[in-house]
Amino acid sequence: MARIYERMAVIGCGLIGSSVVRAAREVGAVGEIVVFDAGEDVRERVRELGLADRVALDPADAVKDADLVLFATPVLAVGEAFKAAASSLAPGATITDVGSAKGAIAEALHDAAPKGVFVIPGHPIAGTERSGPDAGLAELFENRWVILTPNDDASPEYAAAVETLSAFWRALGSQVETMDVKHHDLVLAVTSHLPHLIAYNIVGTAADLENVTQAEVMKYSAGGFRDFTRIAASDPTMWRDIFLANKDAVLEMLGRFTEDLQALSRAIRWEEADKLHDIFTRTREIRRGIIALGQESPEPNFGRDRGKH
Repeated sequence: MARIYERMAVIGCGLIGSSVVRAAREVGAVGEIVVFDAGEDVRERVRELGLADRVALDPADAVKDADLVLFATPVLAVGEAFKAAASSLAPGATITDVGSAKGAIAEALHDAAPKGVFVIPGHPIAGTERSGPDAGLAELFENRWVILTPNDDASPEYAAAVETLSAFWRALGSQVETMDVKHHDLVLAVTSHLPHLIAYNIVGTAADLENVTQAEVMKYSAGGFRDFTRIAASDPTMWRDIFLANKDAVLEMLGRFTEDLQALSRAIRWEEADKLHDIFTRTREIRRGIIALGQESPEPNFGRDRGKH
């Protein structure tokens, strides 16, 4: 395929950053790839894997002459990383990110952006519980949604930048949707942030039970609990930042969830069988809808040799 960007700089090379690098390389969507990560061990591993054409020692060096700059750091680290890189951004560069909470990131990017660059916050809805540059998958974004939250700039240049970034994500196999920042954060609070919060809490509750040992929790884990442990194994720094950055929407959804949980508790207490059956039937249909839309993630092959990407 024809190149979409000549040079891409990726700031942060964990699961998502390294997956973008692998996918873009595999489909030929970019020319040169430059990577920076704050962790020296991560930078060294990126070199060992041969993921990037060049590994930079600071964000300002990484973004020089890049026409696409993608921030893949934890949410609360994006602002500082962008400030460190801003003075070296090339005129006409597109600036985006992969964060799950858009309000805080959009504000940080727009406030620090120099004139002449195009800020288009983004969020690929894809991932696994694994982290680090070894966890990346070239196919991670295939048939997944990427949400872009462009600002209200009505200029033809900005519209063209949005379309080019959309084409980039489509080249990586994604479907692209645009959305208002606040609406994005509310939707993701329901579909991602609250489920993670519940998973962290239920696994912690099981671990704290005085009359059940941790060995028993692990030995007798049924399928539902195993699914919770998978979610709760996600990167703690990333999720700490997400909950703090999107706290208003998360707390709103947590309040609604608490009300529904209390209603479910009453139905069990009063043996309201029909009500329980109706709830379980409705939620079962949602699961079937997710599968029908192709949003059920296959088990990735983590044993393969990734050095070839």
